Amino acid sequence: MAPTTLQAVLFDMDGTLLATEQYWDEALAELAAGWGGAVSAAALASTAGVDLDGAMAIVRRDVGVTRTPAQAQEDAAWVIARVTALMARSVTWQPGARELLTACLASGVRTALVTTTYRPLVELVLGHLRADLGTEPFEITVCGDEVPALKPDPAPYLQALDALGLGAGVCVVVEDSHTGSQAGLAAGCRVLVVPHGQVLPSTPGLTVGDTLVGVGVEHLEALPHPAVV
Repeated sequence: MAPTTLQAVLFDMDGTLLATEQYWDEALAELAAGWGGAVSAAALASTAGVDLDGAMAIVRRDVGVTRTPAQAQEDAAWVIARVTALMARSVTWQPGARELLTACLASGVRTALVTTTYRPLVELVLGHLRADLGTEPFEITVCGDEVPALKPDPAPYLQALDALGLGAGVCVVVEDSHTGSQAGLAAGCRVLVVPHGQVLPSTPGLTVGDTLVGVGVEHLEALPHPAVV
């Protein structure tokens, strides 16, 4: 099927395409345990879509500890090393994500990866995906260490649109968090979000789903534009 109104799909990574949020949660929980505390499930859920500094701040508040800037830097390095070790073993697709991505590739819809995760970890993940799919999964990848501002700022998605040479009206963003959804909407894209433990407000251009299972290119193409919601 040749794409008509839909020309590209811009995917978030952690929690959207891949079940890698659990690695960050595991590392943050271990970090809190190292401080002698325990982070709540609600606090971990609220870190979805948040950059590492913000996530660690949430955990510190929840546990009730104070860290110096130098200690916070050491904590961040430890978390990244721990997540890298976990991701090096394997990554797991979210239900329906592999099928949606391969459907986009097969139909000629262009694909981009737009993630807050930094390039070294993303390259590790891409190695797993290339091996699994037998092809290059994304035409464009935009990582958290390559943008002037992070989600919910639209900068990452605007950078991807610019690299693709496309307008927002012919693109759809697929996300899993309120933060990421805000970024996609602010960039002017339609957004499909499958949240995990977050309740998202009703917003023009935002479609909230329960799963990516059964979602195909035709479903993304039919998502309503903000002007007609």
